[in-house]
Amino acid sequence: MTTTKKTTTSRKPASTTTRKPVAKKTTTPKVTKAVEKIELTSSSYVHEIFAAVVAEKTKEKKIGILQQYNENFIKALLIWNFDPSVQSVLPEGDVPIQPKEDADNVKPSSSIRKEWNKFYNFVKGGNDAMNRLRKETMFINLLESFHPGEAEVLCLVKDKKLQTKYNITKELVSEAYPDIQWGNRS
Repeated sequence: MTTTKKTTTSRKPASTTTRKPVAKKTTTPKVTKAVEKIELTSSSYVHEIFAAVVAEKTKEKKIGILQQYNENFIKALLIWNFDPSVQSVLPEGDVPIQPKEDADNVKPSSSIRKEWNKFYNFVKGGNDAMNRLRKETMFINLLESFHPGEAEVLCLVKDKKLQTKYNITKELVSEAYPDIQWGNRS
């Protein structure tokens, strides 16, 4: 006699519980960060001018701001930064300046606009008769008399690193100021 084992599949009865509704995915509106427009005047600091250039979205507007400030002190900074024939005689790196007490409320006694004609002292071939210590002391004194933003710009230019903070390129400068002759300066 053979016995057959009957296998039965056990079916679970249909669930009577209802599924939880899936939460609808809500989309949040895209928030765009507003770039603060800098109001420039005829006496604006260099760092404000450069920040305004960077804030613009189109190349034409960037060039327009640079051309609006077609000033020798700005050209001198840009030449020092981008012209490979201009070599700084100052040590590269951080400059040991004394922080001003209550720096937020202290008005700078000078600016790059007023002192740019002294920059020749800090580049090779400018004033080779002045000793190095005197040049470094003069540079530190200038920085301490500037607005902190201007001091930072000058330190960046000294090390040819202006483009690390401000998105300004040699090509942009060349288009804005076609009268700049590059090279053969030292």
